[in-house]
Amino acid sequence: MWDNLQILGVAAPVFNIQLVLNGITVGAVFGLIAYGLALVWGVTSVKNLSQGDLVMMGGYGAYEFARHGVHPILALVPVALIMFGFGWVIYKLIIRRVIQLDLFTSLLATFGMAITIQQLLNLAFGPDVRTVQSGFGELKMFGGMVEITEIKLIAFGLCVLLAIGMVLFLRKSRMGQAIRATAQDPRAARIGVNTDTVYAMTFSINAAICGAAGVLIAMIWVIQPFYGIAYSVRAFVIVTAAGLGNLPAVILTALGLGVVEQYSGFVLGAQFQQATIVGLLLAILIWRQ
Repeated sequence: MWDNLQILGVAAPVFNIQLVLNGITVGAVFGLIAYGLALVWGVTSVKNLSQGDLVMMGGYGAYEFARHGVHPILALVPVALIMFGFGWVIYKLIIRRVIQLDLFTSLLATFGMAITIQQLLNLAFGPDVRTVQSGFGELKMFGGMVEITEIKLIAFGLCVLLAIGMVLFLRKSRMGQAIRATAQDPRAARIGVNTDTVYAMTFSINAAICGAAGVLIAMIWVIQPFYGIAYSVRAFVIVTAAGLGNLPAVILTALGLGVVEQYSGFVLGAQFQQATIVGLLLAILIWRQ
């Protein structure tokens, strides 16, 4: 650990730029996942424990499209649309039945969803780690001391576009305004809004966001049926720290988490990255008490 700290401080301080760039680019994807969670949490009050598993579904969607000759970037829209439909079905079958129930029931329902999705993905694709080749190269800076893959930069740009699209949708469209009204006061919104449709649309949009994030993750890292929990924990850390209904805070927290995770992996070792995230979640929960 001390040797790694010495590298960052004395031997190769330019490597800090490498870690920050990696952290910001991957943090943007974390922010996308967390924003979907915050949207569902804020509108329906459901804490979706299957968030990361929806992301894995999107990743395997990209994998299937790639197997049939479709570039993963081009698969992003159809995967998002498929996940939107899946989210609508899940809402009608499960989520609508637990929205008005206690917190424990909704947590149990979404936890059951997470396990079911994991097992279905395992049956369909097996437990092996998969990846999707994007075909993009690397950019080198500072004489080759700093490298960043082009797909990370493309993913960052796509996350920014998706975030802008969501902001415009929520502010300008009639459904977006209905979603915001329902989040602020569900009882008052029922006077002029079909809240059941709003809830269904909200959960479906979240599933579509997770699907898009999964496509990006499949190109940047790897996917595996049981990896969803890692992204669920990250999303909960970000939303817990940033709060609900605050998109700028969600984005900044996600970028910060990405950077912290990169430094943790370099200084402490990759095996401590997840421990760092869980530790942050516990610290935030203790601090907010």
